[in-house]
Amino acid sequence: MIFVTLGSQNFQFNRLLIEIDRLVEEGKITEEVFAQIGYSDYKPKNYCYKEFHDRDEFADIMSKCDKVITHGGTGAIIGAVKKGKKVIAVPRLAKFGEHVDDHQLQIVEQFEKMNFIKYVDHEGELEKLILNIDKASFQNYKSNTLNIISSIEKFVEV
Repeated sequence: MIFVTLGSQNFQFNRLLIEIDRLVEEGKITEEVFAQIGYSDYKPKNYCYKEFHDRDEFADIMSKCDKVITHGGTGAIIGAVKKGKKVIAVPRLAKFGEHVDDHQLQIVEQFEKMNFIKYVDHEGELEKLILNIDKASFQNYKSNTLNIISSIEKFVEV
């Protein structure tokens, strides 16, 4: 299953939803797709969706999927990577009214350089990536939280 998650900020991301709808309608995506569409105006016609999920619903869907298509938000990306999902990120772009600037482009570029995800900055490239994502091999995410806490504790003790 593919889980599409667009975050909870008050911006639409119709461009991505429309492209996924087209790919499902044309039979390019044959597996089940479920989306959390947030504040988008576009309502998918060829796959199930909900505007927002509570924490338990979100966790349940995330546990059932093997692929995540997401915007370029750090939280969404890290959450999926931590769960071992194959992640495709499509950054929101200011020129489409999807965000105030293009910082998500820099975020997804860095995550791809670290080999945690794949990204496309143009929705037309999504089809090829979806068809090949199962062949991709990614770096496993290892949290650095304990090292950071240890460093802070050592600093405070001094």
